[in-house]
Amino acid sequence: MSQEVEHQTEGDVAEPIADPGLPEHHYRVTDVDEAQSRRTERQISAMFVIASLLAVGFFVAYFTVEFDTTFLGWSAQNVALGGTLGGSLLLIGLGIIQWAKKIMSDHEMIELRHPAKSSDDDREAVLADLNAGIQESQIARRPLLRNTLLGSLAALALPGAALLWDLGPVPYGHSQTVWRKGMRVVNDVSGLPMKPSDLEVGQLVNAEPAAFFPGPDGEEAEVHGHDLLAAKAKAAVIVVRMRPEDITPEKGKENWGVDGILCYSKICTHVGCPISLWEQQTHHLLCPCHQSTFDLADNGKAVFGPAYRPLPQLPLKIDSEGYLVAQSDFPDIVTPSYPEIAQDQKDLDEKNGRNK
Repeated sequence: MSQEVEHQTEGDVAEPIADPGLPEHHYRVTDVDEAQSRRTERQISAMFVIASLLAVGFFVAYFTVEFDTTFLGWSAQNVALGGTLGGSLLLIGLGIIQWAKKIMSDHEMIELRHPAKSSDDDREAVLADLNAGIQESQIARRPLLRNTLLGSLAALALPGAALLWDLGPVPYGHSQTVWRKGMRVVNDVSGLPMKPSDLEVGQLVNAEPAAFFPGPDGEEAEVHGHDLLAAKAKAAVIVVRMRPEDITPEKGKENWGVDGILCYSKICTHVGCPISLWEQQTHHLLCPCHQSTFDLADNGKAVFGPAYRPLPQLPLKIDSEGYLVAQSDFPDIVTPSYPEIAQDQKDLDEKNGRNK
C-alpha cells in the first residue's frame, strides 16, 4: 500500500480517480414553471416580512408587557420576548433555506483537489466564483426577495436597541432613592414598622422603606416587579442603636437620630457590596468584600480599607404614631465611588446648601 501511495505522489499532480458518472439531473418545479417560481418568491418574502413584524413586536413588548404578569402560568414578558425574537430569527433562517433550495441555480459541480497554497490563478478563480454565486442567487433580478431579506435583518436592530436600553440612566438617578419625608422604616423580612422601643442598645437591624411592602390595610406596595429589584439595590439600610453619649454627630446632623438610633445605607461606598457585619463594642461596620470599615458613631466615616467616602446617613424622626420614619431622602449619593460621583456629590451639596 505504501509503494502505491509513493507511486501516486511522484508527479507534480496526482491523477484523479476515474469519473464514476453523475445521475441524471432532475429539474425542480421552480426551474421549469415561472409561475411557481414567483409564488415561492412571494412565500419567502412573506416570511421575511413577518420576521420584521415580530422584531418590531419584541421592541413593543419590551416596554408594554409588565414584568410580573403571567400567561398560562409562565412569565408573560418571557413568552412575549422569546416568542417574538425566536420567531423572527426562525423565519429569517427558513426563508434563506427555502431561497437556496428552490430559487438559487441548481446544478452539479466537480472540482479537482488542489495544493493547500492557492496560486494567483486560483485566487482569481475564487473571485470569479463569488461573482458567479451572486449571479446564481438571482439577488439582482429578484428585488422583492432582496429587499424583504434586508428589511427583516434591519428590523433585528430593534430588539438589540431594546436590550441596550437597560444600560441607560441609573434607576432613580445617582442621587435619588425611593426614600422620602415621612416614609416608615420597616424590617426587611417582615415588613413591620419599627418603634424605638423595638431596638436594644448595640442591636443592628436590616431595614427597607415601607414602599416595598403592602400597607397595613392591604394596600398594594408602591414599588413592585422590575422596579422593586432596581430600587432595593439603592434603598436598603441598616438601623443601629448606640448610647447617645457615644455618638459624635457632624454639624447639621444633630437631629438625624432618635435616642441613639441611627440609619445608614447598606451599600458600601467602595464597589457597592451589601454590608451588615457589626461590631457593637467599637461601633464599626465591616464590608465582607474588601474589609472597608466604617465608624457609625462618627457619621459613618471610613476608617479602614479601600473605601474613602463615608456611608450615607438617612435622617430619622418619629411620626405621630411613634414609628421611625425618614426626614427626607439620603442627602448624600448612594452608590459605589465611581470617578464621576465627585461632581454629582458637589452638585447635590450645592442643591442642599452644604459645603464640603
